[in-house]
Amino acid sequence: MASKNANPGILYVTMQPKDTLPPAQFHDWYNNDHGPTRLRLPWCQNGFRYRASDLENGNGAQEKPEWMAIYDIEDMDYLTQESYTRLRKAPVQSQRERDTMKQIHVDRRFYDALGEEWAAADFKKLEEVESEGEGNVMIAVFLTLREGADEKELAKWYSEEHVPLLQKVPGWRRTRRFVTSYLDVAEGKSKEYLALHEYAPENGLRGEEFKKATTTEWNDRIYRDVVDNKRRRVYTLYYTFGPAPRDLESLSSPNTFPVDGTDGKTKSIPASASGSNGGYSVLESFITTPDRVELPYRLEGSSDPNAPLLICVNSILVTYGIWDAFIPFFLATTKGKYRVLRYNTRGRSTLPSSAKHPVTVDMLADDVITLMNSLRAKTVSVVGVSLGGATALNVALNYPERITTFVACDTNSLAPPGNPKAWGERIDMAKKQGATFSSSSESPGEPIVGTDLAEATVRRWFVPDSYTDPSLSAKIAAVKDMVATNSLAGFKDSVKALYEYDFRDKMKAFKGKGAFLVGAGDGVLPKTMREMAEGLGRGVDLRVVEGAGHLPMVERPEEVARFVAEVLGG
Repeated sequence: MASKNANPGILYVTMQPKDTLPPAQFHDWYNNDHGPTRLRLPWCQNGFRYRASDLENGNGAQEKPEWMAIYDIEDMDYLTQESYTRLRKAPVQSQRERDTMKQIHVDRRFYDALGEEWAAADFKKLEEVESEGEGNVMIAVFLTLREGADEKELAKWYSEEHVPLLQKVPGWRRTRRFVTSYLDVAEGKSKEYLALHEYAPENGLRGEEFKKATTTEWNDRIYRDVVDNKRRRVYTLYYTFGPAPRDLESLSSPNTFPVDGTDGKTKSIPASASGSNGGYSVLESFITTPDRVELPYRLEGSSDPNAPLLICVNSILVTYGIWDAFIPFFLATTKGKYRVLRYNTRGRSTLPSSAKHPVTVDMLADDVITLMNSLRAKTVSVVGVSLGGATALNVALNYPERITTFVACDTNSLAPPGNPKAWGERIDMAKKQGATFSSSSESPGEPIVGTDLAEATVRRWFVPDSYTDPSLSAKIAAVKDMVATNSLAGFKDSVKALYEYDFRDKMKAFKGKGAFLVGAGDGVLPKTMREMAEGLGRGVDLRVVEGAGHLPMVERPEEVARFVAEVLGG
């Protein structure tokens, strides 16, 4: 929330890459590194990249650069503070960014908002539109005034004639006015006024209404008596930033290369270097929830930015590695049609002091929505297992307009009454062992779940035949290690989501698309989930996977992938 004394404005940047910088490297750096880092700042409200459409030969130049980026800033004072300035110097600024910036002509400018904004009745903020393909046209008009001219005359013309006439132009969306910020004036930059006019891609900028708006007597008088110099640029929307890197398209180029971010949490792997990943690009990074919980994620699959997105939600006590075998089969089955996002759920690590308590299934569903918003995804499909299955079902029930399809695996529609006691005993087992992270880890000495509970848990999760199957031994060992190394504090917090919930009433009214899946060897759940399938709206399909227990995507990944693809429609 901005204070009542806040000074809102924009950061306006134009860039022209030199010929030495391959376009894919430029876009990968900008979309997956530079932009998201700024969008993680809570006062940086949004960010967009535009491409000039007013270049005569289609190529930019230093004097008339091809690329523009604009960020709405809650309070311009934040741009002087360490949270922002640290981004522009080591160790936060990467060597990659320094090397890239040397190959770009950059002009950064700050503008304070004049508080003058006009918007169409059906105007939608760009970050809220259904598809990035919907587009936007931005006309930027820069004006400097004659010496002694009165700015009030300019403002009066805009508000009483110019904008009212522009509002009649087909496709007009919004007009905002700015002035060179005090931050730039202090650096010696001259004062200029900036008007940003936004239009739909199909518009009347060449029509009679626009001609009338720009050829009036008052218009001519303003440009004769008040304005000293005018510059005008025309841009089309190219990319909408979010706080989470998501541009797999740039990484599909052979000109990109693997990059590890300076935060130690972000990594990009181009398709050309993805090896066993089936030739798909990979992005690993994190998002931060409103209560400051970090959720690491991995995005891979189709390079099409508008490809449908599938989100995979884990069970408790594991990492997103449980989907390692499932995803290659799913991408192969769907012929690379989808992007796939998986993430470590709340409670994998110790929660920060800012985190809300207790953890609930509604909170976990909201985490899915936060991930979607961070990736600028308006709708997704979701598959989850165990507590992740409850999350997948619940997010579909709570946000039916955002979830196109769900698949809930090995879960329940209500918390069994014995859950608090059963999970309490498991917590006691972990506490009794007293295991901690090793001195070589990131959190040396921090209590973890430990091998005793990990062994007991994995014995329950996998059917006996799988547990003794040599072809599955490495996978089961990996799951056991995930459980053993889970933060004990995070486990104690997140398990409370399993103590009390009941979806049955909401399920009766559900009209969306979904399905259930369960391992045949997962105790009473095959029977329980048959009842769930019958109790969901008009009833949906249930797939029982033979030879699998609580984590079918580990034991029978190909069958689970085929079923999920079938439910999603391929």
